[in-house]
Amino acid sequence: MIRMFGRMRKSLGWILLIVVLLLAQAYCDLALPSCTSKIIDTGISQKGIEDAVPETIRDGSMKTLLMLLPESSRKDVLRRYTKSNSLYRLRTLTAAQRKKLSDTLSRAEAAAVFAGQKGVDITSLPEPMIRVMTAQLDKMLKEYPQSIVTQAAVQYVASEYQAQNIDLGKMQTDYLLRTGGRMLLFALIAMICSILVAYLASRLSAGLGRDLRQDVYRKVLTFSSHEMNRFSTASLITRSTNDIQQVQMVITLMFRIVLYAPILAIGGLIRVSQTGSYLSWILAVGVGALAALMGVLFAFVMPRFRVLQSKIDRMNLISREILTGIPVIRAFSAEKREERRFDDANRDLTKTNLFVNRAMSLMMPAMMLIMNAISVLIIYSGAHGIDHGRLQVGDMMAFIQYAMQIIMAFLMISAIAVFMPRASVSARRINEVLDTRPMIQSPVHPLSVPSGSGGLLEFDHVSFRYPGAEEDVLKDISFTTKKGQTVALIGSTGSGKSTLVNLIPRFFDVTEGAIRVDGTDIRKMDLADLRERIGYVPQKSVLFSGTVESNLRFGRKDAAEGELLDALSIAQADFVNEKKAASAAGSPRAARTFPAVRSSGLRSPGRSRRGRSFIFSMTVSPLWTSVRTRRCGAR
Repeated sequence: MIRMFGRMRKSLGWILLIVVLLLAQAYCDLALPSCTSKIIDTGISQKGIEDAVPETIRDGSMKTLLMLLPESSRKDVLRRYTKSNSLYRLRTLTAAQRKKLSDTLSRAEAAAVFAGQKGVDITSLPEPMIRVMTAQLDKMLKEYPQSIVTQAAVQYVASEYQAQNIDLGKMQTDYLLRTGGRMLLFALIAMICSILVAYLASRLSAGLGRDLRQDVYRKVLTFSSHEMNRFSTASLITRSTNDIQQVQMVITLMFRIVLYAPILAIGGLIRVSQTGSYLSWILAVGVGALAALMGVLFAFVMPRFRVLQSKIDRMNLISREILTGIPVIRAFSAEKREERRFDDANRDLTKTNLFVNRAMSLMMPAMMLIMNAISVLIIYSGAHGIDHGRLQVGDMMAFIQYAMQIIMAFLMISAIAVFMPRASVSARRINEVLDTRPMIQSPVHPLSVPSGSGGLLEFDHVSFRYPGAEEDVLKDISFTTKKGQTVALIGSTGSGKSTLVNLIPRFFDVTEGAIRVDGTDIRKMDLADLRERIGYVPQKSVLFSGTVESNLRFGRKDAAEGELLDALSIAQADFVNEKKAASAAGSPRAARTFPAVRSSGLRSPGRSRRGRSFIFSMTVSPLWTSVRTRRCGAR
């Protein structure tokens, strides 16, 4: 799979854009739990008052707070406010300055609240008594959790605002609307980023699939018969369709999920660590349980993924053999035997698929069980923390949401892990095709044969042995044929007639000796130039979809109609002209066109309509060498 990503270097800019969009999406998603906590704790519980820093404070209240503050903090507090008539107004502060001021004022404000609850008027007390009382209040406040001190400070600020006739209801509504609007904005940005990532990921993966199919197709066109026999047609079809589709799907998921999941998990862990919550141990236990579950499942499932593609190859091979060999199967009444062979391969593939799917289907319920158990533990422990004043309700809900986001990141990674092993196998199979070096290649510096040469074909002590075979199929073959001559190769089945002909266009290379065209060894000629000079009719004919005319022009697009008719005559395909004549009666335009090739279209040009046999003959001309089938007498 790493090599597949290496093929996307030209799309590095788009990949970086996807990463940026994922970071923006993760930031927005991680901001939502914090907004939820603020709505509950600040917007509802604290009536929209965010901290212990009042925006405006009366002169008398300021004096009370200054009495309860240490001498070192009084000047710092006064520096943060400007006095206007009988009110102190807060200056513009940075976030760090406001937090420091809130920490300074919160204990003094909480002390003022507790003193007021006991009916003590601090302003009426002498200085020594205030110091004693302040020391006692500080000692008492240290025993309380910070959340209780904060709540008492907020209560003091709320009473101060009420004394100034500030509408707390409007303040609370404005805060809720403002925070809710931020949540909507974050959700909208996250949605837009998700859509853009999905769009870009689909385009990149589709482009990679297109390039892979093109490269595999071009590579297969360079394969000799040896490479085709090595991979088999069924396997090459699977590799260029199913395997590439698997890789394309995983690339899409990699951009949409695999890159996003670690960002979300790391961001969630950072947010949880910033809260300083004592509930972090629950998250550690949940993550450990998820990792153990994934490790156990993949240890059993991963090996089955590796054999799944080979079983698909086997299934495709048998299906192709049966579908293409239906006439032979029916002729020998072998339907039951082939059906059993297909059923065996089908059951084998089904059994492997069932094992993989059943094992992976256990993963999602197990992970959901772990996720729900974590939620229950957080609520149980958080309820005790709220009861003892160590935690607020909004903080607990935010922690639950962060925990769910972290666990969802693991769920997403586990989901992609279902496809990753199979895609990895598919990528290796694709690379195996792309890395294969064809045995038959054009030379680096090919020799050219003049177009006006005499058309001499020479076999010079040619011997040939198939790759991996122990004996030669052809041994010490020598002959020469000149322009206009006809050479007939006669022999029994398997004697090497077709093999000898296949050596001329270099479908195979000779083992010993040489084949020359006008004195030039064909191994030193460019393959395209060599095969351009040859007209070849294979022993097993192939018709492409289209019309008879398009099939006749397959080797030469500019052939005249007279040459097409001559080719039909040589192939004894007189029925084509009969169809044209029959069509002429119904449509004059149809008479000028060749009929379309159907599934039951032309018969093989290598078979006579009268049931007579064929042999190969070769005619050498200055422009090209054509290998044609000619009718001989019945034998």
